[in-house]
Amino acid sequence: MADKKTEKFPRDPETGKRIIYYSDAVNDDFAGNEITRTPVDESFAYVRRNPVWRAAEFVAYYLIALPLVFLMCKLGFGLRIKNRRAVRKVRSGGFFLYGNHTHFSDAYISPLVAFPKKAFIIANPDAVSIPGIRALVMMLGCLPIPTVRKAMPNFVSAVETRIAEGNCVAIYPEAHIWPFYTGIRPFSANSFHYQAKLNVPCVPMVMTYRNRKLFGLIKLNKPGMTLHIGEPIYPDEALAEREKRQKLRDEVYAFMKRISDGEEQYEHILYRRNGQEEERKTAAV
Repeated sequence: MADKKTEKFPRDPETGKRIIYYSDAVNDDFAGNEITRTPVDESFAYVRRNPVWRAAEFVAYYLIALPLVFLMCKLGFGLRIKNRRAVRKVRSGGFFLYGNHTHFSDAYISPLVAFPKKAFIIANPDAVSIPGIRALVMMLGCLPIPTVRKAMPNFVSAVETRIAEGNCVAIYPEAHIWPFYTGIRPFSANSFHYQAKLNVPCVPMVMTYRNRKLFGLIKLNKPGMTLHIGEPIYPDEALAEREKRQKLRDEVYAFMKRISDGEEQYEHILYRRNGQEEERKTAAV
């Protein structure tokens, strides 16, 4: 009997690549975790001022996590970052990062982009649901989305506080992970509410995938990652907030599409819409 993973993601007979079938480009999620979600309610502490906590947070983030993440991304993923100098233009205050969501390491890469500022990453509650590591995850910059409406004021206040402190807040508006996906999925303007309200800049970024070879000779199993960083985008203060959000969304989406469509990418996983194979067979008859 085939295992569950093989049944869920079959192989393409021609290329041997894994195929993921999807129905909804907006809501389907292929993160692959089976974490039992812990509630994030109104009692959840997003911001801690305890000096012992702050000291431990500094050590965990800057002295332990960042060096390890740098080595992992460079050696393990072959990460290249293009136009990182664009981030220097917004270092005088807080700013947002917006990126496509195609790898489990997305949350690790944002701190490399934001450095020396600290990056706080808006994530789903699964990130703080693994027993025993919630405190560490929070020290490393997680801002979990609440599971109950009553907790939203605390969450919004935390986002505003981190920006006011001059930090970076990273958002992945596609919301769901599609591993190694080489396109840009649709997303709404909702994720741009905070930026429009606070009138601070954002920096768009796009991850693309390339063939990776060891010493230029031996093809590796996983593709190399290239992160493209765009120029800062500022809210149009002449617009009402709703129109401001939409304009920000459109400008970020346009940058993502331009980079994603313009790069020659390596498809490590093939994505097919449900029913697409049948349509192909019918068209070939």
